[in-house]
Amino acid sequence: MTLAALPGVPEVRPGDDLAALLAAAAERLDGGLRAGDVLAVAHKVVSKSEGRTVRLAHVTPGAEARRLADEHGKDPRLVQVVLGESAELVRADRGRLIARTRHGFVCANAGVDASNAGASDTLILLPEDPDASARRLRAALGCAVVVTDSFGRPWRMGQCEVAIGSAGLAPVEDWRGRADADGRELAVTAIAIADEAAAAAYLAGGKDTREPARCTRALERHVMGADGPGAAALVRSLEDDLFR
Repeated sequence: MTLAALPGVPEVRPGDDLAALLAAAAERLDGGLRAGDVLAVAHKVVSKSEGRTVRLAHVTPGAEARRLADEHGKDPRLVQVVLGESAELVRADRGRLIARTRHGFVCANAGVDASNAGASDTLILLPEDPDASARRLRAALGCAVVVTDSFGRPWRMGQCEVAIGSAGLAPVEDWRGRADADGRELAVTAIAIADEAAAAAYLAGGKDTREPARCTRALERHVMGADGPGAAALVRSLEDDLFR
């Protein structure tokens, strides 16, 4: 497997043609982008290009936001934005807000983040439809695309990159009904390929390298000829959530 960050991607601003910026950066790669490549793109540049940013100065917190902010030591304007991006507040405890987004993701602050926002009073939101964002990039770039974000994990320390949008990559490899190496039939195994690709791509850079897109090669067996079902296929349904 080969991992390489696209060099020289400039600061992305609302309205920028992200696909064009990524294509220009990819020309510096050996051979450019190829049909079998998987390009992992940090959601923040996707969100910036789509105008999914909020200035704190423009936010007026409501009563619930002020109450939660007082209880958990947070900026009430931030809390108001988090509530606006949430379908459900799953947990509020010890300064942490865990929310289910409209997409179905369960994550801290409904994915609202201030890091790498480009301005001290700016928040970045998740894309409205990350799968649609991935499809547009795939159509323009000619390779599979995964839109990524870093999520915490309830039973393990640290954050890990996951796919919140996907196009051209089979998001799940379902082994149910197939046999393992000993011939035993597997009953529940389904590998989250899009998440694995997102996590692997992160290793080509870091949080402070300003390299928001990373190319992964040698995943051709998972690359599809069509957009596929997207990262929505990775969202566990509420009916199957054992921890509610």
